[in-house]
Amino acid sequence: MFNVTYAILFAAGLFLGMMLMLEIGRRIGDRDENLDPDGAHSGTGAVEGAVFALFGLLVAFSFSGAAGRFEARRHLIVEEANAIGTAYLRLDVVPPADQVTLRELFRRYVDARLEIYAKIPDLDAARGALARAGELQTQIWSHAVAACRDGGAQPCAILLLPALNAMFDITTTRTAAAGMHPPWIVFAMLFGLGLGCSLLAGYSMATGVRRKWTHMIAFGAITAVTVYVILDLEFPRLGFIRVDAFDQVLVDVRGSMDR
Repeated sequence: MFNVTYAILFAAGLFLGMMLMLEIGRRIGDRDENLDPDGAHSGTGAVEGAVFALFGLLVAFSFSGAAGRFEARRHLIVEEANAIGTAYLRLDVVPPADQVTLRELFRRYVDARLEIYAKIPDLDAARGALARAGELQTQIWSHAVAACRDGGAQPCAILLLPALNAMFDITTTRTAAAGMHPPWIVFAMLFGLGLGCSLLAGYSMATGVRRKWTHMIAFGAITAVTVYVILDLEFPRLGFIRVDAFDQVLVDVRGSMDR
């Protein structure tokens, strides 16, 4: 399973690989310069421009996609909190005798939903909480349908049951959203293109007498940090960039149920 250590190792490996490829490219450039002083760098600009442009596009699209999914996950937390709050308020249309049981089931359900994400990265514990939430969904639905049927009130079914559907549907959406990531081939391409661009950049630096360490380190470090941030955005409950703060919205909804 992905965690922050893997992201750091990936970024560190990319940085070190880029430093190595910059040096290899420089040495190849020096050799070609000695063999063909006039034509060693002839026509290389077009190739370098194309490869760097492709690398830039891949980084831009990867970053944009990761940021978009990060925002979507935060939005879904708020959406679930709103759905639960709406369904809980509509319990008022249920006959009073059934409200006590349903409200207690709602409290346990929200506790289970919060526990799912609090247990991450312990996947076994998170799956257990997810299973409990699923069981509580079944119980809530069964009690709600029975209450509406026994009460004989049409507004109960019209108002409450659609709200429960929305509350349950958002859980599936959130679970699916948590697993939405680019194929790993995309990150492999980022890694490979980063190395390839470093090789070409090192080749271009061969015309200088001294190594341009400032440019070399800056290029490698900036690229590695950018790729790390992309990875961190993709897994916002496992790294330094997190959506945990938005869970407070759901905590507030749970708190309102005790009043």
